[in-house]
Amino acid sequence: MRPVKAIPTILTLGNLVCGFSAIHYAMKPVGETQIFHLNSLTVAGLLIFIGMFFDAIDGSVARLTRATSDLGAQLDSLADVVSFGVAPAFMMMRLVSHYYGPQESQAAVLGPDADTIWARIIWSIAVVYVCCAALRLARFNAETPSAREEDHRFFKGLPSPGAGGAVASLIVLHQHLLYQKSGAQYIATGFEDNIAFARAAALGIPLVTLLCAIAMVSSLKYSHFANRVLRTRRDFTGIVQIVIPVVAAIYWMQFALAIGFTAYAISGPVWTAWLLSRQRSASPPSTPISPAS
Repeated sequence: MRPVKAIPTILTLGNLVCGFSAIHYAMKPVGETQIFHLNSLTVAGLLIFIGMFFDAIDGSVARLTRATSDLGAQLDSLADVVSFGVAPAFMMMRLVSHYYGPQESQAAVLGPDADTIWARIIWSIAVVYVCCAALRLARFNAETPSAREEDHRFFKGLPSPGAGGAVASLIVLHQHLLYQKSGAQYIATGFEDNIAFARAAALGIPLVTLLCAIAMVSSLKYSHFANRVLRTRRDFTGIVQIVIPVVAAIYWMQFALAIGFTAYAISGPVWTAWLLSRQRSASPPSTPISPAS
């Protein structure tokens, strides 16, 4: 492989490494790490977002360097299964296990061998999510005609990066609301005193995970966000559409990520409902047939 031709493959492998590293940090008990003293779940979420960046640009770089191939497409899907399928599911199980798992072992993760039916349900949701992510990526490879940009403007079903980003961003926001940085350490916020909030919010993440899993294998139409950004108009409106999200992410990263990914996840149902309403309003009213005399 020529060096330029290898760049897209390196970016895809970077996505895979980020997903594997996110699983590593999600396996740890929830607490401070050596990486800028960030929470372990926060580090896992940030690694998923970094992997998402690699995933967003590897296809464009491959088309730019004329290095598109079936090998790259299959490798991209394999990396996505890890980064946006397994890693977010494991983050969800770790978060719920922190509040509802056995107190004597903070390192334990809820699984099918747990004593409670709720733990088995949470584990089953994670399994369904991973399976739906794999099915979503396999369907994408089977139904996408080619690697041209014209064939990547819309998705059928919620893309796995969008689903993984929605789950990971809400978990990162959950941890941000509980712990905020003060100097070199994280201190508990006022939310930490309200354990009911932390437990209820943590229990809402599996519901979001299940909804994202269903959306991935649905027929809902989603826009290709990365292509829209890369091919946006370079006029004032196009620049504003890029600058505003970037500024929001710099100053309010946790809130901006959670709002952005949640809005993208629900854009499919909203878009479908809008199209159906337009079709109904555009269809001519049926003329009643008069009875024969």
